[in-house]
Amino acid sequence: MGKPFYLTTTLPYVNSDPHIGFALEIVQADIVARYHALLGDDVFFNTGTDEHGLKIYRKAQEEGKDTQAYVDEYAAKFRDLKDKLGLSPGLHFIRTTDPHHKAAAQEFWKRCKSNGDIEKKFYKTKYCVGCELEKTDSELIDGCCPIHPNLEIEIREEENYFFKFSKYREKLLDLYQKNPTLVVPDFRFNEIKRFVEEGLEDFSISRLKSKMPWGVPVPDDQEHVMFVWFDALINYISTLGWPENTANFEKFWGTKNAPNAIQMAGKDQIRQQTAMWQAMLMSAGLPPTKQIIIHGFITIGGEKMSKSVGNVIDPIAIVDEYGVDALRYYLARHIHPFEDSDFTIEKFKGAYNADLANGLGNLVSRVMKMASDHVTTPVTREKLVSVTYNKALDQFDINRAISVVWEFVTLADEVIQKEQPFKLISSDREKAIKVIGTLVSRLGVIAELLEPFMPTTSEKIKDCIRDNKKPENLFPRKG
Repeated sequence: MGKPFYLTTTLPYVNSDPHIGFALEIVQADIVARYHALLGDDVFFNTGTDEHGLKIYRKAQEEGKDTQAYVDEYAAKFRDLKDKLGLSPGLHFIRTTDPHHKAAAQEFWKRCKSNGDIEKKFYKTKYCVGCELEKTDSELIDGCCPIHPNLEIEIREEENYFFKFSKYREKLLDLYQKNPTLVVPDFRFNEIKRFVEEGLEDFSISRLKSKMPWGVPVPDDQEHVMFVWFDALINYISTLGWPENTANFEKFWGTKNAPNAIQMAGKDQIRQQTAMWQAMLMSAGLPPTKQIIIHGFITIGGEKMSKSVGNVIDPIAIVDEYGVDALRYYLARHIHPFEDSDFTIEKFKGAYNADLANGLGNLVSRVMKMASDHVTTPVTREKLVSVTYNKALDQFDINRAISVVWEFVTLADEVIQKEQPFKLISSDREKAIKVIGTLVSRLGVIAELLEPFMPTTSEKIKDCIRDNKKPENLFPRKG
């Protein structure tokens, strides 16, 4: 196998069905994972479900269900995304209710405590259940969380365990200074640097079991369960078999001198992933993450997605009507990898018809119809290497990479328009067949480059070339 490559998404809460926002993250990650597999890397690709916390406990109560039965039901929906979204066959799926994960979380706690970074104290704070985070007054707008404005801010007043986050200000700034590409894109890196520079406050990492029984028990204190973020973040290493499987952990997560792990997360998780988690790793004596890729939100018609507003987009409904590769294409080409992007069904349908039905699908159909009618000898496959394509994916610029593929689609269309081999066949058959052969070869290049983005379509095009036949309609036009 090639060099180890580790990539993980965040773990979505199982308090609602999968929506288009998480589909974006997991598809982006899958594109990168597939690209590295094609390079010959030994890929460990991780996702899963975050199943603890007050939000989930209350949701199960609202629905009158046993909490474990509730999370089992929703975890299955997220696990089904592997097939529904065409994800890599070797994808690892972890649940935070897995017995091994819970044991790993407890071991992690013990290491942080032995390092003097966990203490119990009384506190009073403002708390957003939606974020599962404490909030300062400066983070609130008109007394509400800007991310969850419809949820009332709760006042918490109790004795909890705290992680000494304040101790890690200088260590985090040093980590950032020594690793200038730790957070992508740069403007998100600058955002977290400013946050840390302003000073850090210790954060609560437990809840009283009497008030919130759904969580990982705190070691040596059965009155408390772990705070959901503290428990969930540890999945990134428990999935590797940590702490028992040291060899697998060092192979994929890396060592202190050679960190190897890549994480993807939304912009609402920048504090947790790039500061809290990195401090926790330091406390436990473990290597930092190598890189954290932060993506923006999908808005719907210019508004934030919200169940209460009723504008949440179901990715599975889109897949059922248009096919998985149509959704993967749109998320790759028309949603910015790092900034907020708008999504509407109208925009999606327009891109589907223009780019896929009339574009790629029509090109493959026309070329392979000419090839199957007139070309009898195998076509030599071109080995067209695009430095721009590789560089874009190395930098997680998914938009740019797939745009390179569509540049080849456009070039092939231009060859057809210029040379008109379908007419040339009657006057100069030899030249026409040469042109058609070149077009088939270019389709092979397009199929290769499409493999990380649209694996099913890529395989269909390769099959057509190998069998020298016109395909079924790859992307039927939608009215």
